[in-house]
Amino acid sequence: MTTPHHRPRPVLRIQRPPALVAIGAAAAGLVACGSDEGGSGGGAGSSTSAPDDLRSFTVVLDWTPNTNHAGMFLADASGWYEDAGLDVDFVEPGDSSSLQLLATGRADVAVSVAEELVPARAEGLPVRSVAAIIGHNTSSLVSLAETGITRPRDLAGRTYGGWGGQLEEALLHKLVACDGGDPDSVRFVDVGEADYRIGMERGQYDVVWVYDGWDGIRLAEIDGVDLNRIAFVDHTDCIPDWYTPILATSDDVTADRADDLRAFLAATRRGYQAAMADPAAAADAVLEVAPDLDRDLVERSATFLADRYAEDPAAWGVQDAAVWDGFTAFLVEAGLVEDGFDASTAWTGDYLDAD
Repeated sequence: MTTPHHRPRPVLRIQRPPALVAIGAAAAGLVACGSDEGGSGGGAGSSTSAPDDLRSFTVVLDWTPNTNHAGMFLADASGWYEDAGLDVDFVEPGDSSSLQLLATGRADVAVSVAEELVPARAEGLPVRSVAAIIGHNTSSLVSLAETGITRPRDLAGRTYGGWGGQLEEALLHKLVACDGGDPDSVRFVDVGEADYRIGMERGQYDVVWVYDGWDGIRLAEIDGVDLNRIAFVDHTDCIPDWYTPILATSDDVTADRADDLRAFLAATRRGYQAAMADPAAAADAVLEVAPDLDRDLVERSATFLADRYAEDPAAWGVQDAAVWDGFTAFLVEAGLVEDGFDASTAWTGDYLDAD
């Protein structure tokens, strides 16, 4: 079983959120419809029956459970949230955006990505990032080695299979142009949640966008596909680095539950530091929540991410203003965000206490 870990995320499309989907025993007490009531009891957490001495706290994931979430699952399994006075529930977002669920008070924290959060904040959603789950972008464009696509300008005249998002087109055009190729000759086809290996082998498209820590591993190491890779992080002279995934919260939570947010982030940081030190334990924590996942893939992914969650374990979660400014400027240049948006409103480091 794979998860949609490889999806390039589209710019946020606001939609009415469906009921949240509880994740196994970790969310056993969650009332699916949540609560929109505020107050000191907290947004989504106020709908959950927690032990008298613990405060309910709800985290909505971006997709189904995977290794991006390993630090949180490890913190939960280790009892560190309870030590912080929190009863943490993890829920899946269903067909909606985790940020929309966060903004409507159905969660206290959401896993998201900068490419959704910046447009969401620009559209007026009261959400912002509070921690970077992974320190640098781990996305790549991959193609079969036989295609000979080894650098961005080789994409000229080729076909990209993706989700049809404006961000995808803007990134590929910039990459190809920066490398001296003709960006207008790149063809785009929408393939959605496809088996990328089959599509490439059948010649339906030449290149796709994957996350190295999941589908990159699955294709190259488990399926044995001979791939060429163009890593985004190798081309930050042309395109920006950005934080994907992130932990976000709402303005209501920072106003009403700042202490609980700090406690959650402190325990979460401890969880990701443990995942960095012991990838096997991180993999076990993910598999405990999602036992149907492929163990080999999860273990390889946990090892891959162990030194990528942060360059220094003590700095897990820390965000850089220059990264947010650079990515926001790219979105503005691409016409995905209106000029004049203040990138500093999309994130804060005030709730992530330093070691």
